[in-house]
Amino acid sequence: MPDRLRARYGAAPWHLIVVTAAIVLAGWVALRLADEATFGRMLLWFVGAAIAHDLVLFPVYASVDRVLRRLVRGRVTLLNHLRWPALGSALLFLVYSPGILRLGETTHLAATGQDQRPYLVRWLLLSAALFLLSALTYLLRRRQGSVQRSERA
Repeated sequence: MPDRLRARYGAAPWHLIVVTAAIVLAGWVALRLADEATFGRMLLWFVGAAIAHDLVLFPVYASVDRVLRRLVRGRVTLLNHLRWPALGSALLFLVYSPGILRLGETTHLAATGQDQRPYLVRWLLLSAALFLLSALTYLLRRRQGSVQRSERA
């Protein structure tokens, strides 16, 4: 039975269970939010975000990845050590972009009593730390690989 399901569905049975559970959970959340006064605005924001991702962001990061693959030519580990800090930095920017770009500065100041100036510097420092950590990891992995090759020879 699992082999037939895998052949027809294209993945393991647990994958179907997880996807079904995620859809049920999303449906339950949507029903809970339907009673909210701001449901229309939330739905509009969600649809806008999905469209922005599919029509703008995906082509951008797919193109950047294609360019990176041409630049590193076959060195997959180097490419992966560039991908994950870039993804982390981009996600942090996406989450904290109102603070980084100082959007709603007066509202933020009134609500928290704090200024938004440190956001940009902190995001830049954190992004630099992600790339530095990735570079150190890459160098250690290369060194370890060259030591193992020399030991075998």
